[in-house]
Amino acid sequence: MTTLKLFLICVLLSAVSFAQDNTSSSNITSQELRQHVKFLSSDQLSGRKTGEQGNREAAEYIASEFKRYGLQPAGTEGKYFQEFPFLASVKQGKNSKLVLHVENKEYDYKIDDEFNLQSVSTDTSLSTSLVFAGYGITADSLHYDDYAGIDVMNKIAVILRYTPEGSKNDSRFYLYSALMKKIFNAREHGAAGVILVVGPLDAEKPKLMQFEYMESANAGIAVMSMRWDILDSLFHAANRNLRTIQQGINDTRKPNSFLIENAKADIQTQVLKEYSTSSNILGLLQGNDPQLSQEFLIIGAHMDHLGMGGKGSLASDTVAIHHGADDNASGTAGLLEAAQYLASHREQLKRSILFIGFSGEEMGLLGSNYYTKNPTFPIDHTVAMLNMDMVGRLTDSALVVEGMGTSPEWETIVKRNNKDSLKVKLKPDGFGPSDHASFYAKDLPVMFFFTNLHNDYHRPSDTWDKINYSGEETVVRFVARIATDIANVPTKPAFTKAAVSSMAGMGGDRQGVRVSLGVVPDYAEDVVGMKISGTRPGSAAEKAGLKGGDVIISFGAKTIKNIYDFTYLLGEYKPGDEVAIIIKRDTTEITLKAILEARK
Repeated sequence: MTTLKLFLICVLLSAVSFAQDNTSSSNITSQELRQHVKFLSSDQLSGRKTGEQGNREAAEYIASEFKRYGLQPAGTEGKYFQEFPFLASVKQGKNSKLVLHVENKEYDYKIDDEFNLQSVSTDTSLSTSLVFAGYGITADSLHYDDYAGIDVMNKIAVILRYTPEGSKNDSRFYLYSALMKKIFNAREHGAAGVILVVGPLDAEKPKLMQFEYMESANAGIAVMSMRWDILDSLFHAANRNLRTIQQGINDTRKPNSFLIENAKADIQTQVLKEYSTSSNILGLLQGNDPQLSQEFLIIGAHMDHLGMGGKGSLASDTVAIHHGADDNASGTAGLLEAAQYLASHREQLKRSILFIGFSGEEMGLLGSNYYTKNPTFPIDHTVAMLNMDMVGRLTDSALVVEGMGTSPEWETIVKRNNKDSLKVKLKPDGFGPSDHASFYAKDLPVMFFFTNLHNDYHRPSDTWDKINYSGEETVVRFVARIATDIANVPTKPAFTKAAVSSMAGMGGDRQGVRVSLGVVPDYAEDVVGMKISGTRPGSAAEKAGLKGGDVIISFGAKTIKNIYDFTYLLGEYKPGDEVAIIIKRDTTEITLKAILEARK
């Protein structure tokens, strides 16, 4: 045993001992909520990022509390943990290369210095010509097309980042400036690869785009970036100047695309995927009724956060602990307090209650998605799922409860248990950007408790001292009453498809998109195409016959490689348009037709 391992074990045991010594009341109290939140959002856990040491320590802490409350281990192999694999990151392979042949000379460039891959690149080898395709934009409404008059079929398109109007959000070209849209456009024109360049008018010093991981994205072609001075040296051989060319496009708003003469590229791209594991934490409270105890109510909260920042952080240039006190140490603390309280009143419960701390939520509902596909108790024996995510900032007694449209009994149950006069805002939708969506996709009634966003969301400043603990105590008591009610109602709550209250955060809803298909992306699967976890009730997708688990591989006769392709294609349609969709259902390809509806 190394000194480091011994130190970590001692620290963890001391944290668990602290909780055991100080968290002793069977009631739900603000003091105990504070103790849980302080530990879970402490510097020691370094932001609880999925797959990292702080996340594992948080999982051990939750499991130790479940054990102390007398909950049965409900994970795998008789433990509290349900381990699941996930794609943790990607990196550039050592075999990646960029070699340019200019006239009779060969130039072998250095990765991380003169060129970089982009994580969306497919693995391939190419030896082909280079075509300068300006900004890589095709915008019929603006009478602008960088691909007009050039042939990029099976060639490499060299494309400038941004637009002829720079990177301004109010630019007419802004909708065409996204990286994945430019790659999609190049692929649709037949390009075998793309080289991206931040031009001299956008970066005075030669700038190389960084290799950054984008989940659920494989472009289907080679994608890399190189410094603008390398491209400029290619142009010099033909008496051209990149700065002059870019300035001319910007000034005239007219394309200037051409074959780069006497030049050929040898490209090899290798993107290495790094997999890791994390764990959900499951504790079971057995019900007392001989029949109803075979049915399960799930109460959940995600326990992961963003670690030191990076993707997902709203302080994107800051490397610092993202404490995640409200998101979602508050929900995890609520889960623990509800578990302790209900365990102390177990004799009053007819149904069984399964408490789950989910990992991987911030990476795309990974843990809850895994559980619904690998349940430790049959999904058809699950009666409902209650989810607490960001319940620590109660202001003016206002609490949002989503999922009201997923069961006809919900509104009555919520209202009769609101004994503290909370100003409850009821929303019908069962889908949303948290773990309850995974269960709703399996046709289960859900409730999602949420005290709303704030300026510290996904920033290092989301710290324990900003939590309204007395307010959270009120919220968790409310959830515990609702859970007790559901655990004891004579009949299993009925499930209904919910009306849509908001599509924010669910994918496919972007600026400039006028239509909706009504699908919910499944971010947990690494597939070619766009896998969906479900369809919205009454949507074009549902009417067309799409189902959860389908993978959309073609939309309007254009190939779909990832969610970004789908999103950008939606922007080309208007309400009422009929579109042919090819899906893969298991191993069978099926063609469906959908009439697109106006975005709500």
